[in-house]
Amino acid sequence: MQNAALNNPIQNKKNTSDSSNMQAPQLNGESGFQNIIGQSKKMMEMFALVNKVADCDSTILLNGETGTGKGLVAKAIHQKSNRANKPFISINCGAIPENLLESELFGHVRGAFTGATSSKLGKFELADGGTILLDEIGDMSSDLQVKVLKVLEEGEFEQVGGSKTIKVDVRIIAATHRDLSEEVQKGNFREDLYYRLYVIPLMLPSLRERMSDIPPLTSFFMEQSNRKNNREVNEVTEDAMSMMMSYPWPGNVRELKNMVERLVVLKGSGEIAARDLPPELRNSQNYEPSAALEISDDGICLNSAVTEFEKSLILQSLEKTKWVKNKAAKLLHLNRTTLVEKIKRHQLQPCNI
Repeated sequence: MQNAALNNPIQNKKNTSDSSNMQAPQLNGESGFQNIIGQSKKMMEMFALVNKVADCDSTILLNGETGTGKGLVAKAIHQKSNRANKPFISINCGAIPENLLESELFGHVRGAFTGATSSKLGKFELADGGTILLDEIGDMSSDLQVKVLKVLEEGEFEQVGGSKTIKVDVRIIAATHRDLSEEVQKGNFREDLYYRLYVIPLMLPSLRERMSDIPPLTSFFMEQSNRKNNREVNEVTEDAMSMMMSYPWPGNVRELKNMVERLVVLKGSGEIAARDLPPELRNSQNYEPSAALEISDDGICLNSAVTEFEKSLILQSLEKTKWVKNKAAKLLHLNRTTLVEKIKRHQLQPCNI
């Protein structure tokens, strides 16, 4: 498996007269990852950690915003593990109604409920010997959390409507965009399951935390979309790329991929210029954090500066919308739940004068 470290898509116009001149992605075999594009420091750190833990059987908890590639990372862990020749089964716990999720996870026997005309194997049994990804585990009900905890602790479960204990040998990778420690405090997630999952936590960086990966990602998605849609878009202008790198990307890599495909399909051929970008990207350069900050001779703590800048933007959006969170979230291109979490983290509250 290989990690794609791709060339910057901002190319000299005179060297890109047609799509055949656009250089193909250059593969970097050092990290040994496939389909995960990243050459930023944060991604290199993540690759190194995955390499350390892939060949063990410890439970892994992937945490990251929606669209950061948790499913790809989970699959990479499986492919680099000793279970690579066994099944990799993924299930989105937030996308299946609660009354059906138990059957999907553990299976059911014939007659277990109305419509159960035959027995069915669950995901845990199908993944025996391999790996199961419990995506969005933070959305799972408390009753099911107890049953998942039993599988983690004892490696066994019963099918819905059944009495026979089934034993499985499965490595569990859990993924969520939620802060599970906060969900535990709220009483929405079981504390015992949280600590059982929290063996090897792995935080996936958001796209705005790895902006240097935007050019190679754009290049890869552009070439991919050209092949898929029979298009010949061969470059992104410097102005357009500058705007793309100024945008916060609330939908992360998934949002970038979809946007690049849309631009390629609509453009058809030639270059993607600033005028081709959607309004939210063209307006992204209105935010200039560097203008308000100055690095002294003693240096600056980047993490603190970024935190303060984020806090400042959130406050501006809240004040501008009179603390109507839905409207403030739209101004920041965030989900309302994400904004609420950030408000709590920064301990922000309206000033009552």
